[in-house]
Amino acid sequence: MSITKAQHKKIALSFPGGNEKPSYGKPAFFIEKKFFTRWRDEENSIVLIVDGIDERDMLLEADPTTFFITEHYRNYPSVLARAAALDTKTLRGMLERHWHKIAPKKLRAEAKPSAKTKTKTKAKTKKPNAKKI
Repeated sequence: MSITKAQHKKIALSFPGGNEKPSYGKPAFFIEKKFFTRWRDEENSIVLIVDGIDERDMLLEADPTTFFITEHYRNYPSVLARAAALDTKTLRGMLERHWHKIAPKKLRAEAKPSAKTKTKTKAKTKKPNAKKI
């Protein structure tokens, strides 16, 4: 269990509308023009936006090995996650929740597969070879 900088980037850019550009002089990821996440070299950690201070505080209390904050983030609904203690499934899940909050309606609608585009794959069965007479 550990996230690399490359994995973080790949996951962040896998979301519709994802792009990379500087934030406060550091590489960061955005959905369209809204901040999404970024890697912090200082602690090999990842900045994650959560639903509110209450959720952040719950994460800090429930799993202080993974989640922490610095003074800079004290008044923001953000949490820092130690990359060494985070797995890709948890990262993707947290980013997906935030993506649904900040992605424009058009992107959210395009990301939902419609019933028309879903296809069922039928299992192919092999027919026994017919003997030629």
